[in-house]
Amino acid sequence: MLSSATATATATRIDRPMLKRPFKVVAVKFPTFLPRDVERIRDTFALKLAARIERLPVSFSGDRIMSSCVTPLMRKETSPVVLLHGFDSSCLEWRYTYPLLEEAGLETWAFDILGWGFSDLEKLPPCDVASKREHFYKFWKTHIERPVVLVGPSLGAAVAIDIAVNHPEAVESLVLMDASVYSEGTGNLATLPKAAAYAGVYLLKSVPLRLYANFLCFNGVSLETKWDWTKIGRLHCLYPWWEDAAVSFMTSGGYNVTSLIKKVSQKTLIVWGEDDQIISNKLAWRLHGELPNASVKQISDCGHLPHVEKPAAAAKLITEFVRETCQCKEVESIS
Repeated sequence: MLSSATATATATRIDRPMLKRPFKVVAVKFPTFLPRDVERIRDTFALKLAARIERLPVSFSGDRIMSSCVTPLMRKETSPVVLLHGFDSSCLEWRYTYPLLEEAGLETWAFDILGWGFSDLEKLPPCDVASKREHFYKFWKTHIERPVVLVGPSLGAAVAIDIAVNHPEAVESLVLMDASVYSEGTGNLATLPKAAAYAGVYLLKSVPLRLYANFLCFNGVSLETKWDWTKIGRLHCLYPWWEDAAVSFMTSGGYNVTSLIKKVSQKTLIVWGEDDQIISNKLAWRLHGELPNASVKQISDCGHLPHVEKPAAAAKLITEFVRETCQCKEVESIS
């Protein structure tokens, strides 16, 4: 049984993808496993992508997890592109850029990192770094099993580096966007008593904090749009297991990948918004200097989330990088 909602576009000064084919949504049918609050979202691109979210089985931690993702409409000869998301987010983060990558002819997956997104975690496994990594690997081994271009924005860049170093056979190349890779995990939060940790994640889920994060990330966006994006950003938090998963990650220590950066062997594209107010774009050059095989592209008039703010520019850079990487592979195979 599927639920439905009528979608209305929300106008903002943030760039919207210009698709060659019409992108009209009149009545969207959603998977029944999504929280009912999805019907309160107005953003047509979010609704369209939400309607395509699936749960695929992954054998993990002695059990089977129905793992959420958006799958490609068809398989391609080029390397698959797998889109990760940032801290405590979901695949809906890619609502504007995903259709552009698909239109460019790329085989594109959007993957929900364990503990976040819309996977079924009623039987909750550990959600520490090692578990997130191994869950991705088992998903890749089961459903993709070809080296991928792994795209990680913000904390998703740390997730991507951790996977690339520990499972290099799964990752052909990397795209790191406004990368949060120099933080020391969750810091003192890892030592909090459980009661304090739960109080912290309750605050993390709160509407005021999520709305404030949108004010920090985006300029020139109407309050109406920020309110809608707040609903999109916290939709996955409405599952009954979300707080337990969040505490599991927080108390595990989180991501600390600084020592892994120089071990990355894959070709890497670093993308950064020039006006990022969350992580200084100066770190793009530090990261470039520490990665063995990397290039940097900056996006003007753009903050911390290029794939939300400047989807056309982000999609263009990813598409060009994928095609360039494929051409290099073809030349190597001929020689």
